[in-house]
Amino acid sequence: MALVLEQINVEGLAQLSYIVGDDKAGLAVIIDPRRDIDIYLQRARDLRVKIIGSIETHIHADFVSGSHELKARMNVPIYGAKTDNYQFELNQLQEGDEVKVGSVTLRAVHTPGHTPEHISLLIYDSKQGKEPFGLFTGDTLFNLDVGRPDLLGGGSEKQLAKQLYHSLFEKILPLGDRLEVYPCHGAGSSCGKSIGDRRQSTIGNERLFNPALKERSPEEFVEWILSEMPEPPRHYTRLKKVNGKGAPIKGCPPTLQPLTPTAFQEKMQEENTVIIDARSILAFGGGHIPGAINIALSPPFPNWVGWMIDPKQSLLVVVESERDVQLVAEQLFRIGYDNLAGYLHDGMTSWQNAGLPLKHLGEWTVQELNQHKDEPNVTILDVRGDDEYQQGYIPGAQHIFVAHLEENLAQLDKNQAIATYCGSGYRASIAASLLQKHGFETTINIPGSWKAWKAAKLPIQHPEKSELVSA
Repeated sequence: MALVLEQINVEGLAQLSYIVGDDKAGLAVIIDPRRDIDIYLQRARDLRVKIIGSIETHIHADFVSGSHELKARMNVPIYGAKTDNYQFELNQLQEGDEVKVGSVTLRAVHTPGHTPEHISLLIYDSKQGKEPFGLFTGDTLFNLDVGRPDLLGGGSEKQLAKQLYHSLFEKILPLGDRLEVYPCHGAGSSCGKSIGDRRQSTIGNERLFNPALKERSPEEFVEWILSEMPEPPRHYTRLKKVNGKGAPIKGCPPTLQPLTPTAFQEKMQEENTVIIDARSILAFGGGHIPGAINIALSPPFPNWVGWMIDPKQSLLVVVESERDVQLVAEQLFRIGYDNLAGYLHDGMTSWQNAGLPLKHLGEWTVQELNQHKDEPNVTILDVRGDDEYQQGYIPGAQHIFVAHLEENLAQLDKNQAIATYCGSGYRASIAASLLQKHGFETTINIPGSWKAWKAAKLPIQHPEKSELVSA
């Protein structure tokens, strides 16, 4: 019989939660649970432990917490940091408070910075001495990164950055290099600037390799952490409110209903309805339903749905294969998109066989883009983030970040052919499909985009330079 400590990874969101307990005592808690909780219930059965509670390290911004689903299903308490921003019954944990799970003890350490209420959790195992062996750091410390202090907004950024400095340098680093670090996120999450690939680390490893832990004064740290911070996804503010209040209890992800082409077409006409085409960018370019927005079902899918789609809208979905239906439903459920109207049964095959309208999206290789880039009727549109654009762009390109494209359509000429590019073609396809939806008839995506442009060693321009350089 031994310590239970399992990490559960959610691809796409890059969210990490934990089952922690003592299988001899038959007890466990869940730290930072995701909304679809069946995986915890199944693992608890497999491990022969009873879930006796969930613990929130902070009010999450990037996913819907599963603590309320666990409470409703298992009648277990929710533990979390002391704050007035939780609007539900909570067992509040202050500095030094403990949760005992058999021979395992979790002790709260107040580590504000990412959020004011944030706690980390030291883990002790009585079978491994009196000292802690690990720290669940939530969104305070990641592999090669730290939690961003700018998500609350409202001028709180500098104050939170100062708190983050003290949490890192005065509370976490003094715990000692041997302590294992169990963060709430891995690479791909926007809760840090650039989180590393490792989902587990040690304080010693981070002290050596994490750029945030370089020796700096508090003032220097604040300036560094807030510089070149990428814009947070649009849905973060909404999910903060959802998790502060407590997400609606649904029991499980919704079942997406199959719709015939005729029924799908009828639903399309209803007010406040949007079509998400989750197929690959090349499949979408070959033929799609008019008005559909292409957000391909790959790891970035939930973040870009959060960026681009209003959760109040009714969602219709097109997938490559019906095996993808459940995955789409789960991904949307995790970020609080519950208003699902259905999916197209048998996909685009059924649509084309019904003789219904099809749209196509132009696609150019980077070599073709290079040939056309100086033509007077062609606009090259860079839809990457500001930080990416500053590192270099295709000569003559206009820049609008894809998340702000819809409110900046007036900057573009509908009589021009608009060729969109991003880092790989993924966001460019979102942009091109959005332009087409808004009446831009000649839109062209660039598969491979910036990655392919550099690989082909085509010319690059920099904002501060007028001359061109080779890739």
